[in-house]
Amino acid sequence: MKNPFHLAIQVRDVEEARLFFVDHFGCSEGRRDDQWIDLNFFGHQLVCHLNAELNNSDEISIVKNSVDGFGVPVPHFGVILEMDQWQKLANRLKTKNFLFIIEPYIRFKGQSGEQATMFFSDPSGNAIEIKAFRNIDAQLFAK
Repeated sequence: MKNPFHLAIQVRDVEEARLFFVDHFGCSEGRRDDQWIDLNFFGHQLVCHLNAELNNSDEISIVKNSVDGFGVPVPHFGVILEMDQWQKLANRLKTKNFLFIIEPYIRFKGQSGEQATMFFSDPSGNAIEIKAFRNIDAQLFAK
């Protein structure tokens, strides 16, 4: 990967965030402090920063926009996986009875931008999308 991204998000509990990303996605830990943790999120640097203003009843305010008939949470972040990686992750999360915002499915089926996608949120309410394309070079920015 030539240019991995760096993304910092707010979380209500650093240890809770660590467990979520390590247990569900196999993220490895980097540097850590009481207030933040670096995680290897599929080769990208994800930093979870404590926001003491969030508590168990608070979630980050999320707007939903209609895309392909579903309410897609905005803002959200995520990664694009190879199709077989995406399918294995989707299957693993389904067997764990994982709570999805949008269950894994193929979006824009039969169209130039066809993609596999799934949405969920972390325990602090940050919305995450994991997607895949059969031919990323042709489909990632297809109109």
